Amino acid sequence: MVSRAGSGKSTQARRSRTWKVLPAEVRVDDLMSAAAELFIGKGIEATTVNDIVERAGVGKGTFYHYFETKEDVILALRERFSRDFTARVAQAVDACPADDHRARFAAWLRGTVEAYIANYELHDVVFHEFRHSNRNAKDKEIVIDQLGAVLAAGAAAGAWTLLDARAAAIVIYDGMHGVVDDAIADDQRDAETICCRLSGLFERMLSK
Repeated sequence: MVSRAGSGKSTQARRSRTWKVLPAEVRVDDLMSAAAELFIGKGIEATTVNDIVERAGVGKGTFYHYFETKEDVILALRERFSRDFTARVAQAVDACPADDHRARFAAWLRGTVEAYIANYELHDVVFHEFRHSNRNAKDKEIVIDQLGAVLAAGAAAGAWTLLDARAAAIVIYDGMHGVVDDAIADDQRDAETICCRLSGLFERMLSK
């Protein structure tokens, strides 16, 4: 027979676990991660707010404390995707000497291709299934700005000649995007092969 004292401690422990309050950033991250898994598995339209809170293990009120609609979660996922994407690429670029601009561009290209291939399912859902009306969306801007800075630094140092670093960044980014999409559609996901194909094209573009 279980003693009353032991039973009381067990009940108290269960209540403590049940009512533990997580930090706001953890709850938001849990909601976004749950939504990402569901969007990939079921699609955006088929996923409901109830599905998201059930997967995240939180109440519906918690969802509406941080997001007004399911669309707000998608926009937050876009921003997080772009932020994580550029952080991963920046780490690869920063590992190269500051004055080796061609190596830094090559690192940007490889890092971008690898990051895109690793996360293309989420990218396709939040960027293709859901169309946002803002043409100047900041999620793409931070990626273009990152590449533009690499290209502008190389041009300033005389590594290559560019009339417009931002325009070149847009062409290179969108070109990379299209080639990787084509490779994925053909079930070819080897980053090394894709990078070699793209490097030949972009090296000509960046020749002095």
